[in-house]
Order: sequence, then structure tokens, then C-alpha cells
Amino acid sequence: MSDANVLEAAVRTEFGKGAARRTRRAGNVPAVLYGHQADPQHLSVDALAFAAILREHGTNAVLNLVIDGKKQLALTKSVVVHPIRRYIEHADLLVIKRGEKVTADVNVIVSGNPAAGTLVTQDATTVSIEADALKLPESIEVSVENVEAGTQITAGDLNLPAGVTLNVDADTLIVNVIESPAPSSDDEAEDAAEAEASE
Repeated sequence: MSDANVLEAAVRTEFGKGAARRTRRAGNVPAVLYGHQADPQHLSVDALAFAAILREHGTNAVLNLVIDGKKQLALTKSVVVHPIRRYIEHADLLVIKRGEKVTADVNVIVSGNPAAGTLVTQDATTVSIEADALKLPESIEVSVENVEAGTQITAGDLNLPAGVTLNVDADTLIVNVIESPAPSSDDEAEDAAEAEASE
């Protein structure tokens, strides 16, 4: 991990929307590094290199920042993406130390096919966990393979990797498996009318 996700960061001396726009025009992402009682540092990082790390490691990527020649471990805490143009507008980074536990939201991925005649609804797409900063899982998978209607999967049912603990109520609903709604008589009448019209 020591040489992974190395990202050069320059200290920003200009602030405000205009300065942020200039930073982005130069191909960089404005970022703020904070934590461990230190004053927040305003940085800019290469947009393409940062985006590549996020694609490979997810939104909780651990970064090896190099700021004015000094190395600093950081966790990607939040990323703001432009809703239409999809470029990264801003990032918040959290100072971390090796062996330190951090809290983060990770994606919950539903896999498998439930029993016939059922419908899967996902109540929560992320779950808050606590883990070693360098061992945060990118996502947590929950299988609904052959699960029957009436089954509810809560946060406490998730299969967490070793060293990872929940940071939410174990009763938080993640997945609900219900019976598929039967077609209404109106739908059936419509289908019959369409079938007749096509004959």
C-alpha cells in the first residue's frame, strides 16, 4: 500500500468560485484536506489521475498524497461531481494514520435471483461501517438467491469482512423481498383487447 495511489498535490493559495474554476480549467480538482486537529489545507490534484484512482478503488479510496515533497495518507471522504458534465468539481479528503479506524459509507450490492414471483426492493444502497482506514471494503454484497417473498434483510444480516463493524442500527432495512404484484383486471382486459385487435 505504501506506493499505491500516489497523487501529487499542490497547495492552493487562491480561494472562491473563480479560483476553483481556474483550478479545474488547468485540469485539476480543488480539494480540502482536514482532520487530526490540523488546519484544513486547500489543495489541487490532477483530475485524470484522481478519477482513475476513484474508478479503480471506489469513492472511499486511500490516497498517498505528496504535498510539497511530503507524504500524507488521506481518505477520500466526499466527491462532488457535476450533475450534467460529470467532471469532478470538488473533493474532501481526510487525514488518516496507519492502523487508525475510520467511519465510511460503502455501497451495498444485491446479487442473485430471488424465488419466482417475487420482487426485490433495496431500501438502502449504502451502509455506514467502521474499519481500518487501509482495509475499507469497496462494497458489501448481499445475495438474494432463491429468497422467498416476505424475507427482509437488515444491516445485521450483512456478511461483513473481518475487522469491519456496523456503524448503523442492526435493524436497518437493506433489502425487502415481496410478492410480485399480480396484473390487475384492467391490465388483463387491455391485454385481451390488444390481442383481439392484432388478430
